[in-house]
Amino acid sequence: MTRVKRGSIARRYRKDILDFASGFRGAHSRLFRTANQQEKRALAYAYVDRNSRKGKFRRLRIARINAAARKNGITYSSMIHNLFENQVFLNRKTLAQVATLDAYCSSRPVRKISGEKD
Repeated sequence: MTRVKRGSIARRYRKDILDFASGFRGAHSRLFRTANQQEKRALAYAYVDRNSRKGKFRRLRIARINAAARKNGITYSSMIHNLFENQVFLNRKTLAQVATLDAYCSSRPVRKISGEKD
């Protein structure tokens, strides 16, 4: 069996990890072993936060819609209920944009569609 020298491959592997950790503070960006641990931890946190960010934005949008609704004397839940009753199927992202960018549109009361009973 012939001898295989893999110094260049190992060096490239270590260099890639240190490049990833280049913005980290202290030894976490300079020492391979700690940089390797921090890379694993950073990637794990990034994975978790990609999912938690969606919930954070949903809560922010609900707060914005609720503020616009209460400005017009109605609660968030009753506003959403009235929208679904009148078959206005807008998601919360769109409703939050309307509430923040167009105050006149969000201040108009939701009314029943003609031909329906009260």
